[in-house]
Amino acid sequence: MNWLAHLLLSEPTPAGRLGGILPDLAPASQLTDLRSEFQRGIRCHRLVDAYTDSHPIFRRSVQRCEPPFRRFGGILVDVFYDHFLTCNWQAYSTTPRPEFVSEFYATFARHRADLPPEAFGVLERMQAGDWLNSYGDIEGVTVTLRRISARLKRPVDLASSVSILERHYDSLHGDFADFFPELVAYVARVRGLEQCARHDRSAQLHNQRL
Repeated sequence: MNWLAHLLLSEPTPAGRLGGILPDLAPASQLTDLRSEFQRGIRCHRLVDAYTDSHPIFRRSVQRCEPPFRRFGGILVDVFYDHFLTCNWQAYSTTPRPEFVSEFYATFARHRADLPPEAFGVLERMQAGDWLNSYGDIEGVTVTLRRISARLKRPVDLASSVSILERHYDSLHGDFADFFPELVAYVARVRGLEQCARHDRSAQLHNQRL
């Protein structure tokens, strides 16, 4: 999933949400020493990616990406799904999206010292360009894909793949509507199990001290 989805699915704390996108902003070697609050977000990000990449509905969406873009299908569908999440935000969050995004941007400065400089540089550009509010129309999706193209080792004009979204809009929207509630339920289930495990560890430590 792309960044907006990762933020929505992350633990609803500043560190949890920052951790929820950090794997896309810096190498894994720069994330290993971050505090546990960030690590929970990082684990959530990786779980979401693994679940998404292996899900048959997501794979169906990737198959809708015709050559020569199919080999980038996972990247494209991530962005297309964030477009549909933006358009249907109220179905998944009680906080209006602009308010949700503004609250996230407001956490950057206070955590500057906690984050790898490379990651913080991306966050600064994200806020300056208001990237997280840009997925709602075709123009914004095009700009996002152009920005991703520039980060690839061998640049490709991903911006022109927006025609896939336009041609298969209803089908891709239907895929998202089928898939995203399953992803939300999966993350909630995993988070509940993790919270139970943390509670059990705390109880064990408490009993050991008695």
